[in-house]
Amino acid sequence: MNTTNTTLGVLAGSILAFATLMFGLYGFIVVVLFAAIGGVIGAHFDGRLDLGQVLSNLGRSGRG
Repeated sequence: MNTTNTTLGVLAGSILAFATLMFGLYGFIVVVLFAAIGGVIGAHFDGRLDLGQVLSNLGRSGRG
């Protein structure tokens, strides 16, 4: 049985709870924001996400 995702989930929850206790709601929001940015950058380097394509799609306006 692989418990890696469970372990990572518990670790992430603990870090977010710690950030909330130490820095309040704004600290929690900053931690979540940086975690999301880190996840996107990590997915890009893993080859799971093409940031060039995402950014070019964001630059387009209107409906195609």
